[in-house]
Amino acid sequence: MARAKPRQTGRIPLAATAGRGGRKPALALPRPRRRGWLLRLAILLSLWSLIASAALLAWLAWDLPRPESALAATRRPSVTLLDASGGVIAHSGDLYGETVAPRDLPRHVIDAMLATEDRRFRSHFGLDPIGLARAAFVNLVERRVVQGGSTITQQVAKNLFLTPERSFRRKGQEALLALWLERHFSKDEILAIWLNRIYLGSGAYGIDAAARLYFGVPARGLSVWQAAVIAGLPKAPSRLNPRANPAGAIARGREVIENMVAAGWLTEAEAARAKAEAARGFASAPPRGRSAFAEWAEARLGPLETGSGAVVLRTTLEPGLQTAAERALASALAGEGARAGASQGAVVAVRASTGAVLAMVGGRDAVAGGFNRAVAAERQPGSAFKPFVWLAALEAGLLPETVVEDAPIAVGSWRPENIDGRYRGPVTLAEALAQSLNTVAVRLALQVGMQRVAAAARRAGLTGAIPRDATAALGSGSAGLLELAVAYATFANGGILVVPHGVLSAEADGVTVWRRAGEGVRAIAPEHAAAMASMLREAVARGTGRAAALPGRVVAGKTGTTSDFRDAWFVGWVGDVVIGVWVGNDDNAPMRGVTGGSLPARIFRDVAAAVR
Repeated sequence: MARAKPRQTGRIPLAATAGRGGRKPALALPRPRRRGWLLRLAILLSLWSLIASAALLAWLAWDLPRPESALAATRRPSVTLLDASGGVIAHSGDLYGETVAPRDLPRHVIDAMLATEDRRFRSHFGLDPIGLARAAFVNLVERRVVQGGSTITQQVAKNLFLTPERSFRRKGQEALLALWLERHFSKDEILAIWLNRIYLGSGAYGIDAAARLYFGVPARGLSVWQAAVIAGLPKAPSRLNPRANPAGAIARGREVIENMVAAGWLTEAEAARAKAEAARGFASAPPRGRSAFAEWAEARLGPLETGSGAVVLRTTLEPGLQTAAERALASALAGEGARAGASQGAVVAVRASTGAVLAMVGGRDAVAGGFNRAVAAERQPGSAFKPFVWLAALEAGLLPETVVEDAPIAVGSWRPENIDGRYRGPVTLAEALAQSLNTVAVRLALQVGMQRVAAAARRAGLTGAIPRDATAALGSGSAGLLELAVAYATFANGGILVVPHGVLSAEADGVTVWRRAGEGVRAIAPEHAAAMASMLREAVARGTGRAAALPGRVVAGKTGTTSDFRDAWFVGWVGDVVIGVWVGNDDNAPMRGVTGGSLPARIFRDVAAAVR
């Protein structure tokens, strides 16, 4: 009987697959195991993640600055100008104070800063995930940027090493540098870097500079309220600082006080006392109107070898005399000047014996960077030039008692006349100068020669144009107010030409790096200077300068008025101080009857009254 064939089942019989020895082979699977596939995928993703991370780090780090070098060069030198009494009159450049350490400051100063800027500063690793999450949530709810999540360490990284650019790349670089800072510096060292270099408005860098600028105290002396105001500035230093926005600074200071209370670092009672201190206000700003002097004095000094330290310039400015000059000019232009069509003016005061500039007003409502009429404007000096004609006459052998003729005179087609239209006949040189007689001035210039007149004026310090014809005798050339005042100083000091200056010494980080040296040179013979001084005293006592006289004081000087009353001058002195005054209009428009003996002489008198 035939054996039946086995039924096909689709499976391979075990016996058919057995190898030698009858061992059973391993089962064969139709596809790989899921676990192995996942492992290989994870490895692949990890490798690509590492490559991507490395590429990202390279992208962020390829142009990062070297932190060590950035920490070494961090400040631009500032320049602070002090007046003769030691008061601050101007700052230029960046303003820095003393370098302070956190341990040197009252606890409430540090608390105010941390409560507002980085409450978890002591515990985070340079980045604050909690702060970032909170800021992101608040900004999402408000649908605008209300809070930032940067730590103080990140702020140090940003301010020292990076540009203000807002981008993902810059934020990534900021994070890398923050981690580097946390690794290389202690928390107190990072806080010290931030406290001393953060910008706090009005050109002030660092907490000590801000404390002195806004409150007139060092950082070590800040009260709770003062510390709160300064701690509120990093958010918007240019917009919230007390100079730009006192109300905004006070409101922000109150927010900081509330932050300190919320952090548990200030009680409600202490907060109330601190807020009450806001009524005291802030330290006064440098007095207005002194920018003309500050800019002139610093520019005239020129460059100094000071390294990178803060520079202090001790200047010649006398604050009392400066204030008197500002007030006298402003009052005169607002009253009599406005009625007479005089809209501008300038005043200078110079010590005759040294050339030190004691006061300088560059114009009405002068501002920093504005046009300084005391030094930059050259106008016709009119009769204020006549003393140099008289000086040339003395040098030619004439005397104050020499008699000359006041009578009509013609030079070609030109027929100069006296301002009052009168002629006095024979007069002495002294009388002719006191009455500012034009005909005599022209006669003297023709007699001694315009070349000799110009030489006398140059030796006295005048540098402007001097025409070669006889019109120069009546001041048809040009002169600046300061140089005219310095030229008159040669009459007041016995004939010595002095150099006008505004800076006595320069200090860098407390070390004197420059001190003014040098003396004037003789420009006029002593006897001629004495004769000129005597005649100019007569011009005030009984001549055209009578309005400049001061009871009980010896005053000398000369008036000057140009054609159509376009310029009016008075230059003279009391004691050792020469004061020059100019009044006119920037567009050279004529005034209504303003002479050197009227408005300028009265301004001179008011300024001279402040000379001690």
